[in-house]
Amino acid sequence: MKDVALAAGVSQPAVSYAYNKPSEISEAQREHIFAVAKKLGYPGPNVRGRSLRSGRVGAVGLMIMDELPYAFADPATTCLLRGIGEISELANVALALFPLQKDLANHAGDAANGSLAVRGFVDGLIAYSLPDHYPVIEVARRQGIPVVIVDAPIIDKVPFVGIDDLQSAIVQMRHLVELGHRRIGIVADRLRPDGVRGIVSRQRFQEATENVVRARIDGYLRAAEAVGLGFDDLLIVEAGGFDRASGIWAAEQMLQHTGLTAVAATSDVMALALVQAARERGVAVPDRLSVAGFDDIPEAAGAGLTTIRQPLIEKGRQAAQLLSELLSGPAARKSRVPRVLLPTELVVRSTTQAPAAAR
Repeated sequence: MKDVALAAGVSQPAVSYAYNKPSEISEAQREHIFAVAKKLGYPGPNVRGRSLRSGRVGAVGLMIMDELPYAFADPATTCLLRGIGEISELANVALALFPLQKDLANHAGDAANGSLAVRGFVDGLIAYSLPDHYPVIEVARRQGIPVVIVDAPIIDKVPFVGIDDLQSAIVQMRHLVELGHRRIGIVADRLRPDGVRGIVSRQRFQEATENVVRARIDGYLRAAEAVGLGFDDLLIVEAGGFDRASGIWAAEQMLQHTGLTAVAATSDVMALALVQAARERGVAVPDRLSVAGFDDIPEAAGAGLTTIRQPLIEKGRQAAQLLSELLSGPAARKSRVPRVLLPTELVVRSTTQAPAAAR
């Protein structure tokens, strides 16, 4: 910067203003400084150094539950991102996406090394539906980075935004059993980020680290128990992922069991994959198979999917607002830790009806 100032015949503050506060100098002077800087090969002020001096980076992070492409393909995640973007306090703040590091989720990596992507690059974090005991969250907190959790994991003294997944799942399954269904399957996205998929054993369910999926299955089991159905009476298939391809795979496994009359899915992505696979096999929905999803993503209404509606965009808004408040100063961080539970509702459409035997 000193060399640019000397060559341009201006002061160092003028060079700084050209890059950081352009309104402080004339446009002609700014263009002159840029031309001299280009000639000298000067790239501009060191952003990292500036952030160290100010103590702020001007960016927040979103940690997601899967690999990076998931953030752009998953409907629930895109709704969450939309909500985050609607908070005016963060309108001029950069957003960094951090994919799940599966080795850390399975306790096979170094949490300190795993946090390097976070350290120094964001002022705060929104953690979205991560597995239990995901270590990077705690490392970030020890580094003084404010964290807001959406859905999971639930950590003491960390602000939380979510829904009552267990009670919502009870309502979802109760709808099926009240229609008269007793031969019921469950399609679950992922119980652990370890690549395993297939029929879920009792042990696999008990060892689940994906809190949201675990809570929803727990809700299904409780509603089923109310009509005399136990764990072994329900066919539970784990897709091993949250994407449509994983859902199609799980649907194909489920449809091999021709005695089923209804399926509850832990997400609309899984439910819509099942509806697609069923119709391709000539299995009429809902005449032969009722399907109920969870989320009410934008595609659900057009497909006539019965589902549990949750406020996906509002989750993003609430999380971003909480993070903005935490970033406003130390006093906000020491106040009462908020826990925001948003409402859900059952939306009955055309993919569920009573089984043939009850009609």
